Amino acid sequence: MDENGRFKFSQVFIVVPEEEYTNPEQQKTVAEAKKMGFKKAKIGDEITTDLPEKSEFGRIAAQTAKQVILQRLKESEKKIIFEEFSQKINTLMNGAIQQIDRQAVIINLGRVNALLLPKDQIPGEIYPFGKRIKVLVVSIEEGGREPRILVSRSRPEFVSALFFDGVPEISSGAVTIKNISREAGVRTKISVATDRSELDPIGSCVGQRGSRIQAILSELGEEKIDIILWDNDDKKYLANALSPAKVERISLMPEQKRALVLVDADQLSLAIGREGQNVRLAGRLTGWNIDLEEATDARIKEMEKIEKAKGKSPRQRRVRLGRKKKTITKKKTAVKKPQKI
Repeated sequence: MDENGRFKFSQVFIVVPEEEYTNPEQQKTVAEAKKMGFKKAKIGDEITTDLPEKSEFGRIAAQTAKQVILQRLKESEKKIIFEEFSQKINTLMNGAIQQIDRQAVIINLGRVNALLLPKDQIPGEIYPFGKRIKVLVVSIEEGGREPRILVSRSRPEFVSALFFDGVPEISSGAVTIKNISREAGVRTKISVATDRSELDPIGSCVGQRGSRIQAILSELGEEKIDIILWDNDDKKYLANALSPAKVERISLMPEQKRALVLVDADQLSLAIGREGQNVRLAGRLTGWNIDLEEATDARIKEMEKIEKAKGKSPRQRRVRLGRKKKTITKKKTAVKKPQKI
């Protein structure tokens, strides 16, 4: 617009090869560009031509032009946002609580708002206006005036993302998260492992004086986290997953994916957990169906018979947690054959 309030409009074209020429409103071939006076035009150049001035536009035509321009700008912005957040799925973002609409919480992520549905909220968590929280982007949908972005705080992947963000050894790949089971707002079990013998995966997650785990817990309110050492041995992995309870014996039935676990009487309630929570989370974490029983002498002997029936040697070391059991075997003595005289 010049000093007299008059507008000048121009149209921009991109010079493309003839085989890629599809849109005459936005593209020109090299030959067409040269005919328009751009003698040095080459593929990839942008050429601009002035549009003829019009002075007979009325109020209705001006309003229509304005609406078309605004509509095109909104569509362009909507496309940019969709492409940007499509690349941020399963990543953490910081946002501010803007309002609560029919139990759904609207989170302001800066350029756009996201929706935290009731199923993706941590049970019992309060969302005051203006509070800044972390959320996990789970999906984005086209439709309406702007893309519909859904976020979560209750999914297991949210805790995984917190560890990935707060533990450098996990983000670098030195420590890996093997699996995670969660009951949002109450308890989470997460198993970690590493291929580096000099690295303690659990210590890396906890941090010096618990600094790293405390930062993660601050995002989860009253929720507890059990960090479990993953093991390739299913029995050891199951024993670790049932912590803080101490396991006495474990017998596996691989064809049924079932594990019979014996614990002492004083450990049984701890292994089960409140309303069965500990054994339930351990089962999800390991992928085994866990049956818990009290470790009586009779039950232990019965389990030994089952193990022997499977073809396992009685001298084989049995999985025990908390102490090692030594197996004493008698040395075989050679019997001398009588000499022939």
